[in-house]
Amino acid sequence: MSHRPVRACRLLSGLALVLSLMLAGPVLAQQPSDGAPDHQAEIDAAWQAAEKVAIRGPGTVKLLDQAKLQVPASEVFIPAAEAGSIMHAYGNSVGDTFVGLVTGTGDDDQWMVVVDFIKEGYIKDDDAKTWNADDLLSNIREGTEATNKQRAADGYPELDVLGWIEPPTYDAANRRLVWSASGRIRNAPADEPQVVNYNTYALGRDGYFSLNLLTNSGRIEAEKPIARGLLAALGYVPGKRYEDFDGSTDKVAAYGLAALVGAVAVKKLGLLAVIGVFVLKVWKLAAVVLLGISAAIRRFFRRRPSADE
Repeated sequence: MSHRPVRACRLLSGLALVLSLMLAGPVLAQQPSDGAPDHQAEIDAAWQAAEKVAIRGPGTVKLLDQAKLQVPASEVFIPAAEAGSIMHAYGNSVGDTFVGLVTGTGDDDQWMVVVDFIKEGYIKDDDAKTWNADDLLSNIREGTEATNKQRAADGYPELDVLGWIEPPTYDAANRRLVWSASGRIRNAPADEPQVVNYNTYALGRDGYFSLNLLTNSGRIEAEKPIARGLLAALGYVPGKRYEDFDGSTDKVAAYGLAALVGAVAVKKLGLLAVIGVFVLKVWKLAAVVLLGISAAIRRFFRRRPSADE
């Protein structure tokens, strides 16, 4: 596959950014919750720009030429350009698959959903009938241990995979996949809240949407319904649905559904084992950044009374 080297470079670059963000966490924690002072102007400008273009729920958002998303009340969708500026302000990069962000507008909301569309072809889902959750978790642990060797050599903290927050479940009727694994920095206090990625996927004819809920371990159980609700609210337009696949003309992805579960993707796609898809995803944002996002949401997206009110 011609795109493998490009993807490997992108993932390695992203991993470096994630690790630098992890190491910066304790420093940021000593600063105001919205971010380090040097970056506060950039953060505020990003949220201000997002406020001007955000689509407030209830409302419908067109996602490329592929799908529509029904945004619930008390949530907002931020388009790719402005959402990318927010991610950049908090020290994260986005790629050409990035579509936007969804976040809540409540005073206590501390979550974000990162929306991507990966246009790599039709994903065959046959392997979902035979996969074993224990085997998938073992693969994730093996991939993480491989990355630990490289991280230790580079002076970065090692990570431990604790188990499933939710084992992989696949809804074959609606072509929806959900999974989430838990992990923490090695030797960190057991009661220390961890950043959680709750991964949901919607399969289509040309590829799949990834809706990745970013939250923390203390809130994940209460916020799972948010991610599942958004996943159910995404519908492909006619012609782009999974069942619209035409085997005589359409591209078929080089990997199956199991490749969307953690480190299995590394093995299926033949990428460098040291990349660690699990690590890349789970440590995307430091907990302090999520708190800063919560404060920004309150400042810029708290619902204002309408003219009628």
